Amino acid sequence: MGEIRVGMIGYKFMGKAHSHAYRDLPMFFPETTKPVMAALCGRDEAGVSAAAKQFGWDGYTTDWRELVKRDDIDLIDINAPSDAHKDIAIAAAAAGKHLFCEKPLALTLADSREMLQAAEQAGVKHMVGFNYRFAPAVQLAKKLVDEGRLGRIFHFRAWFLQDWIIDPDFPLVWRLQKEVAGSGSHGDLGAHLIDLAHYLVGDMNEVIGMNETFIKERPMPSSMTGLSAKGSKDAPRGQVTVDDATLFMTKFANGALGSFEATRFAAGHRCTNSFEINGSKGSVKFDFERMNELQVYFTDDAEDVQGFRRVLATDPSHAYAAAWWPPGHTIGYEHTFIHEVHELMEAFREDRQPAPNFHDGVKCQAVLEAVDRSIDERRWVAIEEM
Repeated sequence: MGEIRVGMIGYKFMGKAHSHAYRDLPMFFPETTKPVMAALCGRDEAGVSAAAKQFGWDGYTTDWRELVKRDDIDLIDINAPSDAHKDIAIAAAAAGKHLFCEKPLALTLADSREMLQAAEQAGVKHMVGFNYRFAPAVQLAKKLVDEGRLGRIFHFRAWFLQDWIIDPDFPLVWRLQKEVAGSGSHGDLGAHLIDLAHYLVGDMNEVIGMNETFIKERPMPSSMTGLSAKGSKDAPRGQVTVDDATLFMTKFANGALGSFEATRFAAGHRCTNSFEINGSKGSVKFDFERMNELQVYFTDDAEDVQGFRRVLATDPSHAYAAAWWPPGHTIGYEHTFIHEVHELMEAFREDRQPAPNFHDGVKCQAVLEAVDRSIDERRWVAIEEM
């Protein structure tokens, strides 16, 4: 396919990130299938029309049902709040549209399985938005694991720390309401850690967890967008129905042990998305706040120079780096989305399923819900129970 005409539903935080990726992809990856920004969809006409003009979309609509039926649309991009994912994806699949959906795939495991089934039955391509896989330094970590250069993997530990709702008077945004978001830090931040663990280490066998909601009530917002909101501390208050922090441990199918922490109450941490992998031959450490770097240690280095080395993943030998700037000229958060869309467009060019796809989304959802069940029942829960 030379071009894919995109209809996108959602135009705020993720909508801007996806739009930027569609616009920049052809400039830096001209050999791949070209995304055409056909139509943007949102509920508020003034907001979506302004966003369509700002982001470079050819048109807009306020009715997603109309969008998925259009004959001139090939791909439906879903980055609306989580409670909208299922209905849109199933309707779009029934209309023969390919699917690109932000994570978490759905509010529940059952819903995510329905989405996967609908996509498979329709024979369409489907992708889920785990963008952190596509940082070149993460790709390097994957390469080192796959090539056996870290040896047998013993440990995977990961933490995603933020602090943007630590103020008790921060408004009750949709991300803090279970009926819209599905879960709090666990599904929003923890989902990324789970996917990275699946990608880098493999499947999990069982989990045990704990969580806490530190601020039970918050003032209602007067407006919200992305991770920001406005409101008065004197406004009527509503109940927070999701977790503020979730921690869990896991046993991987390959025998490795894992630990995970996701919280929005870590003062001083804006977006500390990190992992460490320890193997019999070496270790790697990654922190997204220094996303161009991977810390690497090998046990067979000479004893007098052993220690973690800083590898800057910007040389042309690293994934995606040849498309960008000279070595040492770093890239940023937005580039993970460009690489993600590159994978999607390459899947069209090569006529295959992209990765990660809805199978990965379902697998992540199973772990999320297994952790929730372990917290409710205060026990280890096997993933196969889900």
